[in-house]
Amino acid sequence: MTTTQPSPAPVPHAPDRHPPGLAVLFATEMWERFSFYSMLALFTLYLRDGHDGFGWTAAEATRLYSTYLMCVYFSPLIGGWLADWKLGYRRAVMIGGVFFMAGHLLLSLRSMAAVYAALTCLVIGNGFFKPNVSSMVGNLYPEGSHLKDRAYNIFYMGINVGAFIAPLVAEAVRQRVGFHPAFAVAAGGMLISISILWWFRGLVEAPLGKASGRSDPAGSPASAARTRTAVEEVPESRRILALVTVFLVVIVFWMVFHQNGSTLTYWANDNTEWSRSAVLPIIVQILSLGTVSPDRISGVVSNAINPFFVITLTFPLIWFWKLLDRRGLEPSTPVKIMCGMFLTGASFFLLALAGLSGGDAGRVSPWWLVGAYAIITTGELMLSPMGLSLVSKVAPSRYVGVMMGGWFAATAIGNKLTMIGVYWEVWPHSTFFFTLGACAVAMGFVLFFLIRPLKRWMPGV
Repeated sequence: MTTTQPSPAPVPHAPDRHPPGLAVLFATEMWERFSFYSMLALFTLYLRDGHDGFGWTAAEATRLYSTYLMCVYFSPLIGGWLADWKLGYRRAVMIGGVFFMAGHLLLSLRSMAAVYAALTCLVIGNGFFKPNVSSMVGNLYPEGSHLKDRAYNIFYMGINVGAFIAPLVAEAVRQRVGFHPAFAVAAGGMLISISILWWFRGLVEAPLGKASGRSDPAGSPASAARTRTAVEEVPESRRILALVTVFLVVIVFWMVFHQNGSTLTYWANDNTEWSRSAVLPIIVQILSLGTVSPDRISGVVSNAINPFFVITLTFPLIWFWKLLDRRGLEPSTPVKIMCGMFLTGASFFLLALAGLSGGDAGRVSPWWLVGAYAIITTGELMLSPMGLSLVSKVAPSRYVGVMMGGWFAATAIGNKLTMIGVYWEVWPHSTFFFTLGACAVAMGFVLFFLIRPLKRWMPGV
């Protein structure tokens, strides 16, 4: 049984307008992601730093980074269950925020014991926070609302605004006072996040009379009598097999994509010469409001490139899909995922070329990195945002929870496999990038040869 605290009556809103609670959750998530990505941008370079950190090798830092990410992506399974069973969404989010703050504050202490305690707190915090704040967005809208998809697009932008600002602020603080105060700033971002949620709790807590996110298990006569969709006519075993195929692709995608916090940060720090570009250092200084010194830019800043492209490319891509849809040419979800994998491979082939052009041992222009991020972000937008939606549409109704867990498990496994970065200092960088690009392209070809059966097993998606 879910328990909730009494809260003020929600502010009514017109059915054709987004409720004010969406702005509250946008800001809550933005500052939480600022906190999360500040830490992620700093973490591996901090472990390798011989002054503020511990002088670890790239392989040692990558192993811990990959294990942390794996645990982060498994934790929502437990946090979501606890919120649904006992805590309620808002209370779970508040608990998660407290654990987040504790974790970041522990990282501001120079101690390996503090590092491991911090990572434990951050994993617990993410488990409570991440799945439940997303569920609160859905609870702002009645079932069938045409505004819900747009709401999640707006919410996703909040994630990336926070992720974009985080590395710039973290780099500015690191340059001036070191790593430890930068981690403390991440804790400050989390404090802002939960303060917003607490102060405006009346706008977001059970606005539709729902204590948690669960729908009526009995359903309604209208829903029971509805016409079965095309995908519901497909045997359950084939639908599950189709999703498992997608999960295998997701594993490889996250293994490649989440090199951004480890090997791509190392490469940006050690093999990228920002002074070779007359424009990028100026752009970084403008975006950071003059707080980042152009001649001291580190790999931390490179973590802002991906969210920048998510923000700038999302709406043009949505417009492009709508244009194709009007002409009856919009590709199916499996085709989009296949294209996303080929783009992911292409981005790492570009980095391999950068390595052969001098980035294996020396330094090259940062435009190589910017170009690679532009390509892989386009691939990300074809694959990542639609994953959970795909599961909800394709999974048999009695297995939706299990298959949702499968999505998170596949993501977690992919993040653990980022530990392929232990070969960063063993192989030439071009070989490392080419290997990852080849893995992504191989999965793209797997989808290419399976497109026809996947379309039969997932019709209409």
